[in-house]
Amino acid sequence: MSYSVGQVAGFAGVTVRTLHHYDEIGLLVPSERTYAGHRRYGDADLDRLQQILFYRELGFPLDEVAALLDDPDADPRTHLRRRHDLLTARIEKLQKMAAAVEHALEARTMGIDLTPEERFEVFGDKDPEQYAEEAEQRWGGTEAYAESRRRAATYTKEDWKRIQAEVADWGERYAALVAAGERPAGEAAMDLAEEHRRHIGRYYFEVPYETHRCFARMYVSDERFKAFYDAMRPGLAEHLRDAILANADRHTAS
Repeated sequence: MSYSVGQVAGFAGVTVRTLHHYDEIGLLVPSERTYAGHRRYGDADLDRLQQILFYRELGFPLDEVAALLDDPDADPRTHLRRRHDLLTARIEKLQKMAAAVEHALEARTMGIDLTPEERFEVFGDKDPEQYAEEAEQRWGGTEAYAESRRRAATYTKEDWKRIQAEVADWGERYAALVAAGERPAGEAAMDLAEEHRRHIGRYYFEVPYETHRCFARMYVSDERFKAFYDAMRPGLAEHLRDAILANADRHTAS
């Protein structure tokens, strides 16, 4: 059984022009021709084409492919062994490349992707990754943690500046509210507590009210969080805790 050049091109995923070129340079000469001179390819021709395409895929130039296939000292087992060796080497190379890409991807998605200079410009002497290991131990298995890390890895220096500016603005307004003697369960305090929850949801991960309640308690029980909020104004951490609890109750009351 023989096949036309168009059929072979379709089988092999090459162009008719490519097959014509292989014929012209003697790399793949069809075993038959019709009375009208049209090329016809037999099974042996298809086997040879398969070998040609294999070596081309591995990057061999056409003259080297011809030398490999026309070597009188080579037998099919030699070609198979050569294919196996070449494929094994290529697989090892691709595995190394894949490992390098995975490592780069992991590095990209596991934290804040800023240079040391940019980190200092945005965060000053506060290292945003200072408690990264502890955070991973406490929340590493949660979707919220994974989402937070994914988002953080995409932020630029300008993004972090904007986030920091929003935090600072919120802190000034909450400190003024505390100074004015507003109650934690008052509308103004609860509204700022809700703004706090939405800020986390906008930039890090969605925060259900029950989760926000847990955060509120941690802001007082964990000395580091308490110090952060009390630095805005003494007593602010406890005031915020109570405001968050009151706001959660307001939104979840049946």
